[in-house]
Amino acid sequence: MMKRQRIIAALLMSASLSWASAGAAAAKDLLTIDLVNEPTSLDPHVQWNPDSYFVYRNIFDNLLTRDDSGAIVPQIATEWTYLSDNEIEFTIRDGVTFHDGTPLTAEDVAFSVKRITDPGFSSPQLSQFNSITDARVSADNKVVLVTNGAYPAVMAQLVKLSIVPQHVVEAVGNDAFNLAPVGSGPYKFSDWSRGVSVTLAVNEDYWGDKGVFKEAVFRAVPDAATRMANLQAKAADLVVTINSDMAAQLDGRDDVKVLSVLTERVAYFALNAQKPPMNNPDLRLAVAHAMDKEGITEGILGGYDEPVGQFMSPAHFGWVDGLESPGYDPDKARELVAAAGEEAKVPFPILTSPVYDQRVVQAIQQMLTDAGFNASIEMTDMATWLKDMQAGPEGIPVSAFSRWSCACQDADGILFPTLHSSSGWASAGDTALEAALEAGRSTLDEEERLAEYTKAQAILNEQNYLIPLYQAAIIYGAAAGLEWTPTPNESLFLNRMDWAE
Repeated sequence: MMKRQRIIAALLMSASLSWASAGAAAAKDLLTIDLVNEPTSLDPHVQWNPDSYFVYRNIFDNLLTRDDSGAIVPQIATEWTYLSDNEIEFTIRDGVTFHDGTPLTAEDVAFSVKRITDPGFSSPQLSQFNSITDARVSADNKVVLVTNGAYPAVMAQLVKLSIVPQHVVEAVGNDAFNLAPVGSGPYKFSDWSRGVSVTLAVNEDYWGDKGVFKEAVFRAVPDAATRMANLQAKAADLVVTINSDMAAQLDGRDDVKVLSVLTERVAYFALNAQKPPMNNPDLRLAVAHAMDKEGITEGILGGYDEPVGQFMSPAHFGWVDGLESPGYDPDKARELVAAAGEEAKVPFPILTSPVYDQRVVQAIQQMLTDAGFNASIEMTDMATWLKDMQAGPEGIPVSAFSRWSCACQDADGILFPTLHSSSGWASAGDTALEAALEAGRSTLDEEERLAEYTKAQAILNEQNYLIPLYQAAIIYGAAAGLEWTPTPNESLFLNRMDWAE
C-alpha cells in the first residue's frame, strides 16, 4: 500500500471488536494499553518522556491544551489577555475540583508555575519554562504570568503545564506525590504496580468531556513482539511503538488495525562536541555525510517517516523551507575520516535504549563503520539513558540516537533545550548559536523570530552539533473497535477515545 494510502487509512475508524472474552457484557469497561516502559514519574513536573506523559496527562489538566487539529485551546484557563509584552493574565475556570474533592484555585495555578520553574526543584523541563519569572494571583480567579521579556513561545509551552494541588504536594512531599498523584483530569490515579502497570479510574465528576472507559490500564511491555502478540490475542486494545514490519503483519485483518500519524517528533543523532572524536568539526561533518536518511526512512521504516534537513519538523513554527543539512555522501565521509587519522579511531559508542527502533540504531552503526569510525552500540534502560543525556557536556555520551518532541510545536521547544548551555541536554557550547536562540525567544514579531531560527539552523547545519534525521511517524496497533485519531503531539487522551460495538 502506498504511504499516502496508509496514512489516510490509518485515520479512518473501522468496525468494532470487544476486548473482553466471549460472552462478556457489551459495554467496554476496561481499556488496556501496552507501553514500552513503565513511567519514570507520575508527577507531571518531573520527568518528560512518552511513557510517563501518556499516563499522567490523563490524571492532570493543563493550563492550556491543543485540540485534535493542533490549535491551542482553553483548559484550566478559559481566556487570557496580554497586559504588556511580558505579562499575561489568565482567567481560571470555575467549578473544577481535584480528585480529592477540593476546588482547583488560582493559587494552585500560581503554585504549579512556581514549582516547575524553581531551579531548586530541578525539573528536566525547566529549560522549557525558565523564561517565566513569576506567577501571581491577581484576583479570585485570575493569575498573571510574568516573563523575562517578550516570550513568544509561552502559549505553546503552557499546553504542557499541568496544574497540581498545592495542599497535597505540600502535605505529602514530592516523593509521595509522585507515587500517588492527585490531579483534576478525566481519570484518577488508582494503582501503580511497579514494573508492571498503572491503573486509572474514570473521574465521574470531571468538568469536561468524560471518559467512556471505567478503567484504563497502562502496562509496561518492553518487547515489541510481545505487544503485538497481546494485541492479536485481544489482551491489549492499543499498543504503542510498533514498526513498519509489524504494521504490515496487521494488514488484511478485521479485528485489528494500524493507526499512524506524522508527529512533531524529530529523530536525530546527538553528538557531544566537547568529547573526542566529536570535538573535531570535520569528523562531525563526516558523520553528517555518512547518514543515509532516505535509506533509513524508506528501506527500514517503510515510508511512514519523512527525512528532514533541519532540526525540527514542518509541524513546528520556525520551519524554513529550503534549509538543508549536509547530504548523504559516503565517499566524502570516508575522505574526512581518513584525513583525521588516528583521531578518528577513538571508540565511538552509540547510546541507545529499547524504546528506540534498534533497526535504525544498527543501520547508523553500520554507516559509521563504513565511513571508518570505530562505532559500537551501548544499550541501557530508559531511566539511565535519560540521566546520561541530561548530564551536561562532561557527562553526555559521545553519541546517541534520540528523538525529541516538545509537544509545543514551536522552534523554541526543540532548539533551546537541546542546544543552549542552560540546559543539561546541551553540549554544543556555541555562543553565536545561543545568541540566535535567545533572540528567537525574545520577540513577539514572527518575522524576526523566523530570521533568528533561520540563522540558528544555518549554524547548526554548518557545525553539525547534532544530525537531524527524520520527522517521526508514530505507529500504533489498535483493536478494530477503538475509535481514536492520533495527533502530532502524541497525546493519548483517554477521554477523546471511544469504542464502537
